[in-house]
Amino acid sequence: METIYMYIIENRTLERYEFKYFLRTDICKEIINHVKHFMTLDKFANKFKKKNYFVRSIYFEDSTNSNFEDKINGYRIRKKFRLRQYDQDLKSNPLFLETKGRNLERTYKRRVKIDHNDLDLINNSKSINILLNKYPNSQTIREFVFEYHKKKLKPKIVIDYARKPFINNYGLYFRLTFDQNLSCINLENKLNNIQTNQKIICKAGFTILEVKFERSIPLWFHRIIQTYNLRRESISKFVLGMCYTNLGEETSD
Repeated sequence: METIYMYIIENRTLERYEFKYFLRTDICKEIINHVKHFMTLDKFANKFKKKNYFVRSIYFEDSTNSNFEDKINGYRIRKKFRLRQYDQDLKSNPLFLETKGRNLERTYKRRVKIDHNDLDLINNSKSINILLNKYPNSQTIREFVFEYHKKKLKPKIVIDYARKPFINNYGLYFRLTFDQNLSCINLENKLNNIQTNQKIICKAGFTILEVKFERSIPLWFHRIIQTYNLRRESISKFVLGMCYTNLGEETSD
């Protein structure tokens, strides 16, 4: 059975499938050239000179790395929290608190936009409950505050990358994102400890292709999969970051 991916903005829910692939740089360039004949670049990415946009995610974890362990062990009921921003400066541009989770065959994402001064609340266990009053209707906030206290969550790692997204202008929902220059930073449990000089490159020479769709993949993209012999993989940027910073270790049977 395939996994259904749900994208949720508070009370709005979108369901979709999501497949992931590792691409070598040369193969990535060829596939992008093919894709341009059928899809258009996302409007937001098109504003930038390099035709991609910056993505920064800050993941929270507990002292025993339970989120990491749940993921690598393939537990079918799990969730983790992250801050998501599309700029390198945490004090500028929109900031979102997100839940990423899985419930059996369904994976989902919820997000709520928060204020930048909320970072001071998140940094302090004595003040974080203020978020409950500030966002009384947010399920994401309620879950985060509960897990924050229960697991004593701390900001663990930063994941940065450049995203080049393509969208389908007609027909069913179909979206491709090419995530390049993936890097990570160990935060050492402090939100304000983003030391860019300690950035570690992850999977150098590879791009992560994410394929997102509602019901089916177009025939032309099936041909790309067959031509380049693409193999779906279970890829987690969070897990990659934890491993490259030596905060976690994947095991194999």
